[in-house]
Parts: sequence; structure tokens; C-alpha cells
Amino acid sequence: MSENTSSSTHIRVSRPGVIAAYLVYAAIVGRTLAWSEWDIRDLLPTYMGLFLAFLALFTAVLWRPRMHPGLQHLYFVVQSIITLASLSLSGHLDYVTGLFVLLSFQAVLVFTGRARWGWVGLFTLLTGGSLVFFKGAEGLAQATIPMVGCVIYPAYVIVNHETETARAKSQALLGELQETHRQLESYAGQVEELAAMQERNRLARELHDSVSQTMFSIVLNIRSAQILLEREPARVRPQLEQLQELSGRALSQMRALISQWRPG
Repeated sequence: MSENTSSSTHIRVSRPGVIAAYLVYAAIVGRTLAWSEWDIRDLLPTYMGLFLAFLALFTAVLWRPRMHPGLQHLYFVVQSIITLASLSLSGHLDYVTGLFVLLSFQAVLVFTGRARWGWVGLFTLLTGGSLVFFKGAEGLAQATIPMVGCVIYPAYVIVNHETETARAKSQALLGELQETHRQLESYAGQVEELAAMQERNRLARELHDSVSQTMFSIVLNIRSAQILLEREPARVRPQLEQLQELSGRALSQMRALISQWRPG
């Protein structure tokens, strides 16, 4: 599949991709709960509220990605605000940018063409820009892995989709080839049967044109010999010699036709 084709085609949600997305989300929530023992204990309800709102919207759009284009863009704007709000609560939770990775994955499923990669690029910039804003130069170093994830994760989804599509096309092509092969075998059998029928018809015509006429002449000569035997016995001998000649000719013709019927 070409790049233009893949970028303009909606991608179905695959089970491994969904599982990976929820695992990333669970890791973010689990690490936040671990941090709650330190300096964000008072912020934990706010974090959980934002995370639950993100999860509810993410799940709803994940299973119902087809909606009005305006609502699609609005959804990603809201999710970006939720993620940035989560980052702004505490400067320690840089891993919250993993939510942008999930949004990049979802943008590939929701959009096609330039809109798809436009949002992926925006999430990548928001990941790096937000960490640089909140943590300075240290944030830029911490943003490297999630920024790569914003690109690699969607790319993996697209490559996996192209692989599955190519496999499905190969299976369909194989089925068509098998059906064509079966039809060709059927046509070959029909051609062979037609050729055999034409050969039988030809032999039947030869049998009628040659042997049957010779046999008819033999019958006439036998009848003539019977009449001469009663009226002119002296003329029976030439008649019998002619019968012998006709019989030999009929026998030769029959042998020739039988030799043609035998397999080569």
C-alpha cells in the first residue's frame, strides 16, 4: 500500500493496539498513585478526576470514532487541555505526557490524510513544549522518549494496518487464483470432452460413408448370388468372388477405424 493510500484510509481499532493503550494509561495512573505518598497527596483527587475524564472521553471516541469532523477536533482540544492541566498541577509528573502518546494513537484512528499527521505533530510539539515550559532544559531531556512515542506508536498502528490489509488482499488474490485454476481445469475438461465428441462424430461419418456402404454392397451381392443360384448357377462363382473382395475391403476399413479409436 502506498503512503498516500494509507494516509487517506480509516484504520480499524486492533485489539493489541487497544490493550497497549490501556496499559500505558494504567501505568500513568499507577505511577501517580505511587507519587501520592509524597508531595501530591492533596492533589490526588484532582488528578484522578482529570484522569477519569480523560479515560471516559478516550474510551467513548475509541469505540465510536466516526463523528462530525468539528466534534472530532473539539474532542482532541478538550483532551489536550486535560493533559496540560494534569501537567500544570505538579512539576514532578513529567510522565503524564504519555497521555499525548495515547492521543496520537487515537488521532491515527479518527482522522485521515493531513489532519491525521497534523494532530500527531501537534501532540509531539505539546509534549516537548509543555515539559520545557514547566521544567526548563531538564524537561527537554525528559520529553525525548514521549515525543518519540508520539510518532512511533501511530507509525506502528499504520504499518500493522497496512500489513493486515496486504495480507487480506493476498488471501483474496489467492482465492481468485484458485477459483480461476478450477475454472481452467473445468474448461480443459470440457475442451477435451468436446474434442473426443468431435472425433467420435468424425469416425461415425467415416463409418457411414465407407464401411456401411460396403456392407450394403455385400448385402446386395448376397441377394444377387441367391437369385443366380436358383436361375443361373454358372454365374454364382464371379458373384462370390466379388463378395469376397467386398468383405476384405470392409474388413480393412474396420481395422483402420479401430486403429484410430485406440489410444496413441
